[in-house]
Amino acid sequence: MKLWPWEYLFEPFNQDSFPDLFIPLTIASLVALIATVVFYNVRTRQLHRHSVYLQMYEWLLWTGVIAFGLMLVYYIFNFDFFIVLGTLVVGLGMFVWIRFVRFPPYFRAYERELAKQRYYSRERFTHPETTIRAKSSRRRRRRR
Repeated sequence: MKLWPWEYLFEPFNQDSFPDLFIPLTIASLVALIATVVFYNVRTRQLHRHSVYLQMYEWLLWTGVIAFGLMLVYYIFNFDFFIVLGTLVVGLGMFVWIRFVRFPPYFRAYERELAKQRYYSRERFTHPETTIRAKSSRRRRRRR
C-alpha cells in the first residue's frame, strides 16, 4: 500500500491499481450474472401460478443484470474505484431490500388469500350432496 485508503477510491479499477481485487471481482460478477439469470428461469417455471413470487424474482433479475452487468462494464473501461464500490454496495443493498423489506408484506397478504381460498373450498365440498347432481334433473333433460 503506497497511498492512504481514501486515495484508492479515485484510482482506476484495473489490474495495476487493484491486483488482488480486479480478476476475482470480475469473475464473481460474471458468475453472479449467470446465476441470477438461471435462478430466475428455474424459479419462474416452478412458481408460474404465483404472481407475487414472479414479481419478486423479476425485480431480483433486473437488479442483478444491472449491478453485475455494470461490474463487467467497469472491468472493460477502467472506471474509478469509488464507482465500482458504490455499484456493489447499492446493488447488493437492493437485493437485500427487495427480498427482506419490499416483498414480505405481499407474501403475507398472498398467504392469507390462499388460506381463505382453501377454507372456502373445503367448506363448499364438505357435504357430498354439493358435488352430486340429482338424478331427476338428468331425466328431465333427456326427455325433452
